[in-house]
Amino acid sequence: MTGAGAVLGVDVGGTGTKARLTDADGLVLDETRVPTPRDDPTGLRLAVAVADLAVRALEHERHGVIGLDAIGLVTPGVVDEASGTVVIAVNLGWQDVPIRELVGVELARRGIDVPIAFGHDVRAGALAEVAAGGPELSHGSVSFLPVGTGLASALVVDGQVVPGGGWAGEIGQVLIRSGPHAGLRVEEIASAGGVARRSGSASAHDAMLRVRDGDPTATAVWHDCVDVLADACAWTAAVAGSHTIIVGGGLAESGPLLFDPLRTAVAERLVGVRTPEIVPAHHGDAAGAIGAGLLARRALEAGVLL
Repeated sequence: MTGAGAVLGVDVGGTGTKARLTDADGLVLDETRVPTPRDDPTGLRLAVAVADLAVRALEHERHGVIGLDAIGLVTPGVVDEASGTVVIAVNLGWQDVPIRELVGVELARRGIDVPIAFGHDVRAGALAEVAAGGPELSHGSVSFLPVGTGLASALVVDGQVVPGGGWAGEIGQVLIRSGPHAGLRVEEIASAGGVARRSGSASAHDAMLRVRDGDPTATAVWHDCVDVLADACAWTAAVAGSHTIIVGGGLAESGPLLFDPLRTAVAERLVGVRTPEIVPAHHGDAAGAIGAGLLARRALEAGVLL
């Protein structure tokens, strides 16, 4: 390869951190996944982990990559992109963590001087999904719901993500006020983590296998998840006018077992209102890392000083 260097997209998850190195043409040069540090309330251990990933990326120079141009870093929680701060991320145990600055300091200790684009994992994933979905997704309202350890959403309107000052899309934190799940948050029922925990399974995938085998406990939990997720999808579509809802995360990998009843349940809730097309994510659980790389690349192309 000749020409411009590469960008590294890093997606910090509650259990694992994914990184993807791509060249200027979008060619994937390297992918890796490392555990997200636990018991890291200050974010310092995560900063070290990201710096280690940057060192790994730079090792590709000997294979023809001309340097590392930028890093895109995305995290869960409520984030302030402008200041590079995670306001709060429950799954990481973070509050007011200036993670972009911490990563920059750790990179400097390694002699690495590259700009860092910072953002929210779900909003970055939404950018990646819309970019992969064709021109029809570049117009109107599109919602992205990754159903993973927790549940959040992102709204893309005419190709632009709606940040809401960092607070948009926290649908998993809404309290259920009535019915059998009253007092619980939406993501405690409608998430891969919630399905695994409530069914007593090692993972959502194991719960899905139990559902296919007719296990009554796992099946009941699965139905609860679909019902609560359908409520979230219906309200999202009704308020935002979304013509498409992209469902990603680990639970989306169950295919028709999730999508068939979910589409039916959403349609039942939107009588007289346009029913959105509900489709699986194109990038699976790699959407966040890909979106992080897009943030870095777009910032470089725009000449933004990060």
